Amino acid sequence: MNKILKTALLASALAFAGTGIASAETVGYGKCELTGKKGSHSINPAVPGQFTVIINLPAVGQFNGDTPDTVRDGYEFCMAVNIAHRLGLDKVKLVNASFDSIVAGQNKDFDIALALISVTEPRKKVVDFSTVYMESSYGVATKADANVTEASLKSGRVGVQAGTTLVPFAQETLKASKVDVYDDTASMFTAAAAGKVDAVMTDLSIVLGQVANSKGRLKVVGQYSSGGQTAGIYPKGTASKPVIDKIIQELKDDGTLKKLEAAYLLPSWGGVSPDSIPTWKH
Repeated sequence: MNKILKTALLASALAFAGTGIASAETVGYGKCELTGKKGSHSINPAVPGQFTVIINLPAVGQFNGDTPDTVRDGYEFCMAVNIAHRLGLDKVKLVNASFDSIVAGQNKDFDIALALISVTEPRKKVVDFSTVYMESSYGVATKADANVTEASLKSGRVGVQAGTTLVPFAQETLKASKVDVYDDTASMFTAAAAGKVDAVMTDLSIVLGQVANSKGRLKVVGQYSSGGQTAGIYPKGTASKPVIDKIIQELKDDGTLKKLEAAYLLPSWGGVSPDSIPTWKH
């Protein structure tokens, strides 16, 4: 995702796997800086007295922690915290779920899902999207000693994550000769580090964060422009959408999201700017 805003510390991210609804934990506001007026808006939350957020771990830079109960900061986490703050809700409950279940609208009793989700027309049929808060591009990561180029990628074995827009992109747009689909982010990047695939592709900010956290086992070799937009997901038909949309727009307008970008995303990329990654043609 380009003009990106994503990814920071998540210990052992390459070894962690989170499929299905793995765990849930109620937390406070963690280490997040609060902006705006508490209780300036209100909703009837899915679970009374708390703001329930569906996530997909590992999410380096977005939700920094190995499990929901260890998350205390990150871009999307602190965005969720600030939404809860402006709703007058003191508790934020994180629920870890598989990405494909999130975009298929299979989760219940939550207020918003935040997982670097691309807005697509098929997904709009089963879920409602929030106000867009990021733009996106696709990143390509390989094993550190691999020699994968723009020309050779299509003839190699490419790993992508189930339920993401990268599946049709790799199969139909790139027409890669071999596409392996993984259930979660961690197993996909573990396969790349082990040389089981020639390259893996996902949101560029996720790639940058995972590579920075790989202790030299991985590298970023390229990116593809996707023209995509990133937004949160609501349960279809929720009455909370207009209120939370308004808060997200306020967070953009008052500079809160820019502060979160500087605090959690840029450092997590290991000093590598997205603009320095070559843009490949597809």
